[in-house]
Amino acid sequence: MSIFEGSAVALVTPFTQEGIHFDALKRLLDFQLDNGTDALVICGTTGEPATMTVEEKHAVMQTAIQHVAGRRPVILGTGGNNTAAVIRESKYAEDLGADALLIVTPYYNKCSQEGLLRHYFAIAEQTALPIILYNVPGRTGVNLLPATAARLAEHPRLAAIKEASGNISQIAETIRLTRGRMDIYSGNDDQTLPILALGGKGVISVSANVIPRIMHDICALYLSGKTDEARDLFLEYNPLNLALFTDVNPIPVKTALNHMGFAAGPLRLPLCEMSQAAEAALTETLRRYALI
Repeated sequence: MSIFEGSAVALVTPFTQEGIHFDALKRLLDFQLDNGTDALVICGTTGEPATMTVEEKHAVMQTAIQHVAGRRPVILGTGGNNTAAVIRESKYAEDLGADALLIVTPYYNKCSQEGLLRHYFAIAEQTALPIILYNVPGRTGVNLLPATAARLAEHPRLAAIKEASGNISQIAETIRLTRGRMDIYSGNDDQTLPILALGGKGVISVSANVIPRIMHDICALYLSGKTDEARDLFLEYNPLNLALFTDVNPIPVKTALNHMGFAAGPLRLPLCEMSQAAEAALTETLRRYALI
């Protein structure tokens, strides 16, 4: 059984200058729940966990699970480059009541494919939760190869991959080798439809922060067999997908949410605000889609 089918939002974390803006977080969660999001990913890359303390991450996770209260699957990001620490965080997430885990490939220390196998198998043996592996080599410097994915698919709790390599040929081969044993989700909004066409189950979406209903509808239409309608809607909104990646994620999407009145707040260094020209171009795109 799939963890979810459709569009899961990779939710931003709203900050103030002092810490987490919990009221704004609850408002963002309600916006998602009211607009068809199929699942919520908390403390993934878009949520800026790299610049949060452990206490802040735990508080955000707890708030999300309590506020969502079982209305949608909540997937908690517990990845890192220290296997023992990932296991500790994953056990914490399980105790909180998470529905699944999102675990990025280890970054910076750049393990081998054998290291990836041992890392994920070790984690899977220490939790009862299903795990979504996250392949984003542009950020991590490590690429989860199709043959490695096929071996990982042998473990029943290694349930899915969020594929953000951007390499459609590689993704197709991963789907071929893991079909029926592991679900594939697009990790890039602009590849949502192509990955659905290859047999993917949906998308873990940055764009869904601002257009949750649209991202849900694209997936729902495609998965229900209305492929032409899904394609047309995807193509209509793909310029917005591209606009939300004109700077390092989550800089544009937090900027967009602030313009939409959601109090997503500031970024934390080393991330910084967009240039004035880039922000002006983004706001023009938001106006074109009647989002502001």
